[in-house]
Amino acid sequence: MPVSSPERDNAERTYVLAHLDDLHADLDAWLRIPSISADPTYAPEVAASATWLAEALRRTGFPTVEIWPTPGAPAVFAEWPSDDAAAPVALVYGHHDVQPVDPLDLWEHPPFEPTRVDGPDGPELHARGAIDDKGNVAFHLLGMRAHLAATGRDAPAVTVKLLIEGEEESGSPHFAALLKEKADRLACDVVVVSDTGMAAPDVPSAVTAMRGLADAEITLRGPAVDLHSGSFGGAVPNPLHAMAKLLAGLHDEQGRVTLPGFYDKVRPLSDRERELMGRVPFDEQAWLAGPAASRVATGEEGFTTLERTGARPTAEVNGMWGGYTGPGHKTIIPAEAHAKLTFRLVADQRPEDVGAQVRAWVEANLPAGIEADVHTPPGGVAPCASDLDSPAMDALLRAIAQAFDTDADRVLFTREGGSGPEADLVEVLGAPLLFLGAGLPTDRIHSPNERVLLSMLTRGAEAAAHLWRELASVRF
Repeated sequence: MPVSSPERDNAERTYVLAHLDDLHADLDAWLRIPSISADPTYAPEVAASATWLAEALRRTGFPTVEIWPTPGAPAVFAEWPSDDAAAPVALVYGHHDVQPVDPLDLWEHPPFEPTRVDGPDGPELHARGAIDDKGNVAFHLLGMRAHLAATGRDAPAVTVKLLIEGEEESGSPHFAALLKEKADRLACDVVVVSDTGMAAPDVPSAVTAMRGLADAEITLRGPAVDLHSGSFGGAVPNPLHAMAKLLAGLHDEQGRVTLPGFYDKVRPLSDRERELMGRVPFDEQAWLAGPAASRVATGEEGFTTLERTGARPTAEVNGMWGGYTGPGHKTIIPAEAHAKLTFRLVADQRPEDVGAQVRAWVEANLPAGIEADVHTPPGGVAPCASDLDSPAMDALLRAIAQAFDTDADRVLFTREGGSGPEADLVEVLGAPLLFLGAGLPTDRIHSPNERVLLSMLTRGAEAAAHLWRELASVRF
């Protein structure tokens, strides 16, 4: 659904367009900090990233800015109270850490040297973190200034808080504890998550749900030591064979996950939800040729590709290994085989249930002579969703619509296939979720050559500026 309404001038847009150089300079400086949280050797850089953001927020005008330490990486907190004591309180969530850059040789430009590239949809900025999530956070700096300039205010129309964590790309291991410790400081009426995106550059849309996540590692053991395959092959169980057979049975012929009880709590998609998802323009062949880089689409029967990637639970084998994998050959029957699996979860599923399901599945499919260890880390990520009919959602749709020169009823609803700690925000703070992000499916998030379309950052900054004004009229 391309936007076709005529452009409508507004003060927020005028300010954003006049100060884009500020946004680009901020992002360029921030992206040069390699804040990779998964690698402990980058801990000083993650701390430097938090310091940079704190200084940028102070420059923007936030009167309260603090760096909150955790047992892992630091988070950044900021608050700008409204002059109206009765105004709603909005908390912006995002993260300042980034994914590792491997494989480095696939990057066209150094990952921490932001490079501007002319792309088919306009200028792009290439760097690790360009959109996930530094770009999505940075547009709020300009958006706040645009809101104040457009409304003539000295303080925002709503009280705005930010919590930008430093461990999202490592599974947010200390985030829930930080939320509980700082719950009083973080109290809010609505949470605005800026770690998502939109369907396409010309398709205004709002994410309404994110899937949860659980993971497992399986080790299968056969003989006590590696054995000569000529002397023992065909006579003793091979754990790699057993692992291959086990994983081949992870899905049935209809593409459904075979873990016992896996679908017991899955909330079915309503007709309305499927109809709303069906409005999102999606060219499957272009998707396959482009961001999916695949030959065919596959998955659970009876669901569209968009439903499979955003609204249905999944199981994936992320890695399997064992035996000899070096140059040449080594004729052995390995003693062990290993595999890593992850499960994306949807509404009403709980990550803590998956461990028992995996263990029961392995036990039921284990051949004689093979022993299994199943490790399922505690925690995981619960799924989360927005209320499509809330007044806060209406305010978000109006803000996005203004940034795209369209009407609120033309803003589409999408679902995010990834996972994050948003469910912790809901559980601890008791506030509803809104999602405002500027990413695109083609941004190569987590991959080499991550990019952000600069025009989407402009849209994001303007939408944020409108959102604070629109939320001011909402009573929670």
